[in-house]
Parts: sequence; structure tokens; C-alpha cells
Amino acid sequence: MQRHCMNQKELARRWGMSHRTLERWRYTGQGPVFLKLGGRVVYRLVDVEAFEQSQLQRALTIRNAVARAQQAPRRLTADPVRASSQSAAVRRTPRAC
Repeated sequence: MQRHCMNQKELARRWGMSHRTLERWRYTGQGPVFLKLGGRVVYRLVDVEAFEQSQLQRALTIRNAVARAQQAPRRLTADPVRASSQSAAVRRTPRAC
């Protein structure tokens, strides 16, 4: 018989984390969708797999963004030579009262 749900300790074991982390995630609104049946918390396997897939998508998106940033040539937003000469000119200008 195939199980469609797991409790928090089974899920914590699956992910190699503390079951207290899952409790904190539920409290803060993070983590996978869960069901609370009476006093029991269960996670449906389809919801767990969907959450895992969303985390994989996020990790791939971040990795691709970092790779693009490393490949793009860096451009200065201002010319340092002009900026220093302009700031020096501003300092020499007498202050009007």
C-alpha cells in the first residue's frame, strides 16, 4: 500500500533536518503546505514534492543570475576622473551667505 501522507518526523528524516525546524516553518508560514487533522499535522506527498521542486527552481534561478553577473563586463556608473575634478571644483567655489 502506497502512503500519500507523512508526519513531520518522517519529513524531517527525509530532508535530514530537525522536526523543530518544520514546526518553526509552520509558525512563520514557510515550508510546504500541511494539513492539520485534529491535533495531528501531516504533509501530503504531492505538496512535499511541489515544495522541493519550487526550491530547486529558486536555486537554479539564483545560480543562473550569479553566472550572468560574473560574465557581464563591469561598467562604472560615473567617470572617476570627472567626478574628482567636479568635486574639487565644488570645494573651491566660495559659499554665498
